[in-house]
Amino acid sequence: MHLDDESANEILLVPAEEIHRRLSKYGVSREQTNDNSVVNPIDDRFGFCARGREFENAATNHRYTGQERQMLGAYESLEYLPSHSDVYKKWLKKNPPHNGWQQWLMMCLIGFAVGLIGFLLHQTIDLIADFKWKYAKDLLKQSIESGSSMAMVWVWVMCFSCVLVLISTGLVVFFRPQAASSGIPELMGFLNGTVVRHIFNIKTLIIKFLSCILCVSSGMPVGPEGPMIHIGSLVGAGLSQFKSDTMNFKLPCFERFRNFEDRRNFISAGAAAGVASAFGAPVGGLLFSMEEVSSFWNMKLSWQIFCCAMVSSFTTALFNSAFSGFQYQGAFGAFKSEEYILFKVKNGLSINILTFIPATILGVIGGLTGALFTFLNLKIVKARRNLLARIKNKVTQHIIRLGEPIVIMVISATLSVFLPSLFSCNPFICIKEGEEISTNCWNSSVNLLHTDPDVVAYTCPYDASAEGLQLRGNYTWTNRTYNEMATLVFGTTENAIHQLFSRSTHKQLSYLPLLVVLLIYSLMACWAAGTSISSGILVPMLFIGGLYGRFIGVIMVAMFGVHTHPKSYWLWMDPGAFALVGAASFFGGVSRLTMSLAVIMIEMTNDVQFLLPIMAAIMVSKCVGDFFTHSYYLALMELKCIPYLDSEPVVNCNGKRVSLELHCAADIMSSPPVVVHVRESIIYLADLLLNTNHGGFPVVRKSANGEEVFFGFINRLQLAVMLKHPKLFTNIQNDNDGEISEEIQHPQLTLDKLEKPDLIEEMLLRYTHNNEFKDLYINLEPYVNQSAVSIPGKFSLERAYITFRTMGLRHMTVVDENNHVVGVITRKDLMGFNMEEKLSSKIGLAQSREDLIMLLDD
Repeated sequence: MHLDDESANEILLVPAEEIHRRLSKYGVSREQTNDNSVVNPIDDRFGFCARGREFENAATNHRYTGQERQMLGAYESLEYLPSHSDVYKKWLKKNPPHNGWQQWLMMCLIGFAVGLIGFLLHQTIDLIADFKWKYAKDLLKQSIESGSSMAMVWVWVMCFSCVLVLISTGLVVFFRPQAASSGIPELMGFLNGTVVRHIFNIKTLIIKFLSCILCVSSGMPVGPEGPMIHIGSLVGAGLSQFKSDTMNFKLPCFERFRNFEDRRNFISAGAAAGVASAFGAPVGGLLFSMEEVSSFWNMKLSWQIFCCAMVSSFTTALFNSAFSGFQYQGAFGAFKSEEYILFKVKNGLSINILTFIPATILGVIGGLTGALFTFLNLKIVKARRNLLARIKNKVTQHIIRLGEPIVIMVISATLSVFLPSLFSCNPFICIKEGEEISTNCWNSSVNLLHTDPDVVAYTCPYDASAEGLQLRGNYTWTNRTYNEMATLVFGTTENAIHQLFSRSTHKQLSYLPLLVVLLIYSLMACWAAGTSISSGILVPMLFIGGLYGRFIGVIMVAMFGVHTHPKSYWLWMDPGAFALVGAASFFGGVSRLTMSLAVIMIEMTNDVQFLLPIMAAIMVSKCVGDFFTHSYYLALMELKCIPYLDSEPVVNCNGKRVSLELHCAADIMSSPPVVVHVRESIIYLADLLLNTNHGGFPVVRKSANGEEVFFGFINRLQLAVMLKHPKLFTNIQNDNDGEISEEIQHPQLTLDKLEKPDLIEEMLLRYTHNNEFKDLYINLEPYVNQSAVSIPGKFSLERAYITFRTMGLRHMTVVDENNHVVGVITRKDLMGFNMEEKLSSKIGLAQSREDLIMLLDD
């Protein structure tokens, strides 16, 4: 037998005799975990650093426990292409293929919608965050003037932030748990062909939007870019369909797009538009969608998604040009680089071949720290899940989910207010003639070295009036001072990243503040990722990488001195440049992105000169990170037990890499299969739907010599729809006898879930227990997918994998030389761990046979 996307030897969650009592929306007895429930496998006996779990290199398949395999089996799959049946071909004749302009129009609509949402998201975040920190600085100034403590500053920052986090968490916990975190792993799983419940729902979109605004503006060590990618895909999924099951409406517009192929393409476009809007990186968005989230791609889709990402970036930049904090600035359409480019680098630097030495070092650090971040985060997520699973009371579970982000926020707010007080004030500096560093110097007209004017004074003396600056010769002198630690923590993370990336500020930040913030923020960001808030880790990744990159840059300056002359051979030795390379290396070490990351870094900083060092650091960090763990998002999919087929299969047996070209499809197929006939008994079909979890069935018909041969494939949801129409029933059993009965139209069969599974279950039970249906049959021929892929049992396993993934299949039928059905291959049959187990058994048996033959020969 074969289970839908599940190996035949897996354990069922419920006994077979109880399956018919639990028919779900997806037509199977086993449904994905309820949003409000916590499932934690209790059969995990692996060690803390066991290979194949959280600690696994890119050439190692994830090892699942028995209960985790049950969780894998709860996920259904989708076919990328529509079923090529007779009713589909008739529908195509009545509805000719649409002109390309409709797809292009939809891409533009999605881009505009995502760009507008991105504008609203970031403007609201900036408005709330600016209000919070402006009032905090006002309270700080009052405490300095009155000589009182900073208690009121701390109370304000903590209380205001905790209220925002509480609302943000409450929205997710009580209204849509599926809106938690970034949503990128679930998005990747869906675009790979796995159904993940509630990730493309209008309710998810609203909660995601609101929760992200509140938690990011509160000051949590998280970012909005990850949720923005998910929001973009939500817009692509919903806007392209012009219907909503949640709101119960269906508009008669763009109905041709209501199929899995077009819907997935628009979702990929929405994800790219989300990146374009969040980072101001349309090309990076296109490459991100192609490299990271999408599994199916073609050249036409590239152009369309490029257009969508361009429109999204343009829309966000257009509105940002005219509004700041939702106040009209009177410059509509004037794209200012400071607003259009997220982390604009003002001074480009020339590089030379020596630049690649520290870039390589930063790449190694990025790979190591990225792998460590991934490992620790997975351990924290598992510990959280284990704790919640042990608590049976739902109220207590909710309290813990609500309380955890608040605890993180209290710690973060406390540190951001009081930690700078442990550090002394620093004067502004510049360089006088003769390369002599001078303090109390605002800037120089003859040398680039300076202190950025946007540093944070905190409690340090800071004369903001014009009298605080004095021009003498080529130099502007000042008595203003600033606090290094406050520059990094007493404000938004985006402002801190600006300070890290700033150029010609060699002496602005020293070792200790960078190191302290690096350790604290890394732990807090690792803890916050995965809590019950809608948030991402893209901005934290940039900040963490920028911190150690700047740290390395300060070391380089201490060793080789300050070089700011425009013609200097060592001009590239700037801590701000190292911060940029470090940010790219950590981003790459965590995500394992390559070309898309390089383009995103350039588009959001405008620093084209450092493209090659950035590329070098990214490649090194990916290679180093792959040696220790899987990429962050892939590891999360494995932790959540979301089935995923990577672009290239990796199978190891007995510690050696196995060539799948040496094995055949029959080695891993599920057999014997359950088949149905072209004309099948109503009772038999009802029994199959009630008592099996198969996602579909091979259809056979009798050949001229009376043998049952493969005819096509039909999925269980189509069978459920057909059984709802008694007009299709007939008392004729022979495949070749009788007229084809009245047909169901193709749009009625293109569904991904059942609307009323309870009523269908009652109907199926009635069919199985009522004798009047005993001699009734149904003709499946008009509805069978006659282009279903079938392969011979000796077909190369490597090529079977490529065919399955490239075509986005759900099932692949295996036949013998006489076209008899001998097995079925599903998604989970092709997952690495399953192929390793089945091939290891085969190789072990072959080795035992060889040993026996050698023994007999001796």
